[in-house]
Order: sequence, then C-alpha cells, then structure tokens
Amino acid sequence: MKILLTGASGYIGKRLLPILIDNGHEVVCCVRDIQRFNPPKSLRSKITIIEVDLLEKKSLDNIPEDIDGAFYLVHSMTASSNYLSLEKESAINFRNAINKTKAEHVVYLSGIINKTELSKHLSSRKNVEREISKGSYNFTTLRAGIIVGSGSASFEIMRDLVEKLPLMITPKWLNTKCQPIGITDVMQILSKTLLNSKTYNKDFDIGGPDILTYKEMLLKFGRMRNLKRYIFTVPVMTPKLSSYWLYFVTSISYRLAIALVNSMKIEVVCRNNDINKILDIEPINYITSLERTFNKIERDEVISSWKDAFISSNFDFNLSEFINVPTNGCFTDTKEMTFSNRESCVNNIWKLGGNNGWYYGNWLWKLRGFIDTIIGGVGLRRGRTSENLINVGDALDFWRVIYVDKKEGRLVLYAEMKLPGEAWLEFKIIENKLIQKATFRPLGLKGRLYWYSVLPFHWFIFNGMIKKITEYKKD
Repeated sequence: MKILLTGASGYIGKRLLPILIDNGHEVVCCVRDIQRFNPPKSLRSKITIIEVDLLEKKSLDNIPEDIDGAFYLVHSMTASSNYLSLEKESAINFRNAINKTKAEHVVYLSGIINKTELSKHLSSRKNVEREISKGSYNFTTLRAGIIVGSGSASFEIMRDLVEKLPLMITPKWLNTKCQPIGITDVMQILSKTLLNSKTYNKDFDIGGPDILTYKEMLLKFGRMRNLKRYIFTVPVMTPKLSSYWLYFVTSISYRLAIALVNSMKIEVVCRNNDINKILDIEPINYITSLERTFNKIERDEVISSWKDAFISSNFDFNLSEFINVPTNGCFTDTKEMTFSNRESCVNNIWKLGGNNGWYYGNWLWKLRGFIDTIIGGVGLRRGRTSENLINVGDALDFWRVIYVDKKEGRLVLYAEMKLPGEAWLEFKIIENKLIQKATFRPLGLKGRLYWYSVLPFHWFIFNGMIKKITEYKKD
C-alpha cells in the first residue's frame, strides 16, 4: 500500500516510519522543512519525500493522487493566541487535499477527551478531528493520554522531577488520574489501525492497563530508579504558578508548560479497551514501559525527542533560512588552530554539548544557560538527543543544528537563547586546520552593547574551547 505520513520528522512520525516500511508499505513522507528530515540511510531508498506546509494550499499539490491511506500526525503545543484557528485551517486544507486523492482511510492521533470543558490544547485537537472527519474517505481517531517513551515530553518531565527533587511541593492536579501508554504500543496500534475496516469511522481511546494519578506515576518512577521521593500537593498553585514550576524544574519551554498544565488538570482515562480487542493487542504496564525506555537511553538508541521540535524553543522557522551565515552588519569572533588527528577533532566537535559540555569554561556556559532560563529562554536544559549523532534540526543545549556534514567536517549552530539579535556558531575543517567562528547580528544599540559586554568572556571561552577540541583525547 502507498501511505502518506504527515509529521514524518516529528516524535511519532520518526518512529512509525520504519515500522510501515517493515510492513511492506510504500511511504510518502510529508514534511514542512525538508532540511530537518534525516531518515536512516537504510530507509532513504524506500521512501518518497515531499515538502508540504499545511497552511500553504499550493504546497499540498505535492501530495500524490494514488495514495491508499494517510496518517495525520501534526500537532501544536504552542500557547500563541491564534494557534486554534491555524490548526483548524491546517486540518481543512489537509482534508481538501486528501479528497482529491484515492485515499480510502485517514488515521489521526489525538488526545483523550473526557469532559465538555476542555483545555485549549484538547479543544484544538477536537476541532481538528471534527474537520478531518468531514472528508470523503473513512476516518479513525486514536486518542492517547500520557505516552511513555524515550524522548517524549511526558517522560522527560517525570525524569527531571524525580531525579532532581527528593521533596516536591506540587500543584493539586498531580492527583488527576490518567492512563499512560508505552510508545511501542502506540506504534503497534497506529500501524495496525490503518486500512483496517473494523476501525473505519470510529474513535478509540488508547491506554495501558494502569490507571494512575500523576503523583503515583512519579512515585513509581522514583522506586523504579531506586530513589525515595516525597510529594505533597497544595491547593494554592494557580495554573500560571504551576507552569513556572514546571518550566524552572524541568527542561520544557514555558509555552509548553502552559499547554501541559491546562491539559493535566483534566482526567484522561480510557472509556474502554475496544481497540485492543479489534487489533489483538495487549498493552504493557507502566513500569515495563519505563524499563524499556531506560534500556533505549542506556544504549543511546533514542530515535526521536520532543526537544528537537520547535516547541522546545521560542522559534518557528525553516532551517534553510539560516544556513548561510550572514556577514554584513555582523560582529565575528574567529579562532583557528591546527590539529594532528582529523578524526579525533571531528569526533570532539560532534560530541559538543549535553553531558559532554563545551570542553572549556563549562561553569560559564552553565551560568549563561541559567541566566537564559531566568529571562524565559531555553537554557541548557534540553541537552542533546544522542551522545554521538547530530542531525539537522536537532536541539543542542540552547543551539539548533542548522547544517551538519561529518565528511566535510562542518557544523553550523543557530542560537535559540534570548538575545538582542541573532547568533551563529560554526565549526569548519580545512585541511589540517579547525576554524571556529562565532557570528552575531545585533539588533539596535542594545545588541551592540551586549556583544561588547560578552567579548571578554568569548576570548576566554572560545580560545579554550578550540584548544580542547583540537587536543582533546577521549579517556
């Protein structure tokens, strides 16, 4: 079968793609920014990639007519004032485009809806569901609550809370019940639902066998990690205070924290398990999901992460707009140094950030990250998805990977910290020389004053960093 996969570069899409290929499907990957899509080399010859922006009607003409089915895996977790209307418009445009194809079935992954009064986030998903269901094809909605898996926002939040805080004074919504489901079960259900006539024109709640409060989930998480934790809920935390609490303690952005807090106040428990019977699936329990997740992390096999989505930052752009580092009207700090071993130098560049740090003056990097967090930026909390691999579009601490080519020996990063301007950090190898270049395009007088204020620190940090990269030897 020929399947259209929207959101192919997202958290769910990246994991679903190899399963669809293994099942023998021909997959058309639908992405908004082709620069951010980095499928494994083993899959590239088996897929077709098209660039589609659901808000640009003309781009939807790229969708082939002869598809048999489609997945709609496009979600927004932004707190912007108009995202409800934008998501509705995207759904309508998608529906109209699919109506022109031969598609028999569309599957949409949404969130569990149990109340008439929904959060803004869940209301948006309900509206999307309503619009897509009006198409001339068969339609199925799968509604999930908390998804437990390596790189998921839910998992990373729990991990941050449990591993950082032995004692938690928490909002009362931690007593809200939910029904978590492992990411492997979500993949099974998605792949088995498409083009299954028993699921046509129906909606299903999907969840694991355990019904737990968020507090119980955190405590079980701690016990599984051999960490004794104490949690006390208080009724005085407003949604805004709760959002700040999540933002400062965990690695999520403030706008994501707002969306999550508003959603987590609402109980998300499955109405029934009909979908499990139809598909002959027996979901694994919460603890087993956690164990499998940590096994993936320990083996450095995290396929996708919420951190690599733009919701983790304050930006939303096409990477191609920033590949060419500007020169006019910019301040630059360029360092050059020769090296004796090219492979070692490249590997050191490719391990920058995350747990490895920045090789020199790490306390200053941490201080800059802390300041950025305080003023509402992403800080250093995101780390990196993989300890060894870097792909275009990945988050790298408070940077975004704009260009990467290991064979060429070039890495370009774009700053997502709060700045009075725009900043790039570039590493480029020419013969036996490493060129390290920081570029800053200031915004007005404030931007110029900022550059001169940090210049002494740059001299200290960047000189030390390039020396360590070229001389650094792995233990």
